Amino acid sequence: MMQLPALSTTTINRVIEMAWEDRTPFDAIESQFGLSEKQVIALMRREMKPSSFRLWRKRVSGRKTKHQKLRSFAEGRFRSQKQKG
Repeated sequence: MMQLPALSTTTINRVIEMAWEDRTPFDAIESQFGLSEKQVIALMRREMKPSSFRLWRKRVSGRKTKHQKLRSFAEGRFRSQKQKG
């Protein structure tokens, strides 16, 4: 099994949240947390129930928005005026 770095519960929860978001590419997760796509998949497999993991894999497999190179749009995310940054 793939070796994952030690992550806090808060970090794991945020990675899972980002992995479920349609418009958050794996590249963003890697730049923020240092986890490759394969490591994110391993984390999701470890942290989720098997049925939830299968549902997630089916959802993201081949999804263009999850891979920066396949995206056809420049601005990938709506940012509310209430959001910081």
